[in-house]
Amino acid sequence: MTELLAPAKINLALVVGEPRADGLHPVANVLQRIDLADRLVLEPAAALAVEGFPDDTLVRLALERLAAAAGVEPAWRVRIDKEIPVAAGLGGGSSDAAAALAAANETLAEALPDDPLHELAAGLGADVPFFLRPGPQLAEGAGERLTALDLPLGYRVVVALPHGAEKRSTGDVYRRFDELGGGPGFDDRRAALLRALAARDLAGLPPNDLAPAAGPAPLVDELRGAGAFRADVSGAGPAVYGLFRTAEEAEAAALVASAGADVWVTGPVW
Repeated sequence: MTELLAPAKINLALVVGEPRADGLHPVANVLQRIDLADRLVLEPAAALAVEGFPDDTLVRLALERLAAAAGVEPAWRVRIDKEIPVAAGLGGGSSDAAAALAAANETLAEALPDDPLHELAAGLGADVPFFLRPGPQLAEGAGERLTALDLPLGYRVVVALPHGAEKRSTGDVYRRFDELGGGPGFDDRRAALLRALAARDLAGLPPNDLAPAAGPAPLVDELRGAGAFRADVSGAGPAVYGLFRTAEEAEAAALVASAGADVWVTGPVW
């Protein structure tokens, strides 16, 4: 039996371009794990079973594809205890799938090597490969090309999910992004992102290009007003985050934001 933590992520920056010929959007996406995490238990079993989270589809699919790639029957039992809010832009489903995939792979008589495992993960979703590797990363291409980053970790994170917020599908958010004409100027915004990364300047990262398409996010301004040196929408939303230099600032901001949102005070993890 293997017990696992599957951490959430925030998008420290997300720059998006116009759709390519294949319909996918080029991105420059800065991904950082935080210590808000789901808990998983995985063990060999007579047949595949995923328990604890009835809405799961991704963990089951990940294990079915792993078994097919390895030429074995999918014979694991997984229990998921959810702590990461669902459909919030925090990557909980992708993280669960990556954790289960890595743990199940270790139980195989012949584990899949890293490259095939990452190809399998990429077929499950753009964020899944990120969760197979440690540390903050820059995702480029359509999200499949990952580069490890050296970024500061000495800050606190307030994550806020507005009460009553409804998640628009990621596809809908991208369609709205296109309608708003958000893609032109991608190269310039990507260059600004790379300059900020080179300087290890989180405050200087460009804003999330998807934020206008995701809908109003007044909590972003609220967190900035409470002292966040960076605040933005995570992914396609609706969760937002603020970065604070001290735990005291983060706790005070969380208290203010809690009037209209579910709030977590957390921090970056490797």
